[in-house]
Amino acid sequence: MKRVVLPLALAAVAMAMAPRVGTAQLAGMPVWNSPRGGTGVLVAGDVGLPDSLSGKGSTIAARVALGLRAVTLSATAGIRNPSGPGSNITEYGGTAAYRLVGGSLIPISINLQGGASSFKDSLSSNTRVTAALGFALDLPVPGITLEPWVAPGVRMNHRGAGGTLASQTNTEFGVAGGVTLGFGMFGLHAGVDYENRPGGGHTTTLGIGAHVDIRPSLGL
Repeated sequence: MKRVVLPLALAAVAMAMAPRVGTAQLAGMPVWNSPRGGTGVLVAGDVGLPDSLSGKGSTIAARVALGLRAVTLSATAGIRNPSGPGSNITEYGGTAAYRLVGGSLIPISINLQGGASSFKDSLSSNTRVTAALGFALDLPVPGITLEPWVAPGVRMNHRGAGGTLASQTNTEFGVAGGVTLGFGMFGLHAGVDYENRPGGGHTTTLGIGAHVDIRPSLGL
């Protein structure tokens, strides 16, 4: 029962934070996930490259994640620089994840992750909430850690009223996937994100980054 109640509670906390402070699912960035989780601290720098339907340009962000065995909490801040005229947009975000299956001796990991983010542009405030079920493999490659992962789920996007625009909320299916490579404390990660658009079609966002992963010697 605890393995069901706890992840739902974590997702609810992340969603409740959204109107006040963004949590880690930034617009213009893949919905990063690491179902393997574990104990330690990860510091990452990320670059997101959305397609033309999402405004193109780029998003640059810094991210910190704290792993407490089966629970992982993260926070991020980034700058969205869409193509065309207009100023850069600052975004804030974070996630709460709970590992349902996996550990140091199990090569398959499954987690539940909930998150939200927010930013304000020249017209209105925007809030984004995500929920996903993540799957990963911990592949035995000598000298490195290799974690391919995929995380299907739902995304809710809310745009507040501003100017002549009425408020709008839509919920769509999305899926992210990628691979995380570790070379001791240092590593690289890459991902791709697919999200349906209201009324048809989809957006695609690519992401790459580097990270430092600090884990206790006997951590999971």
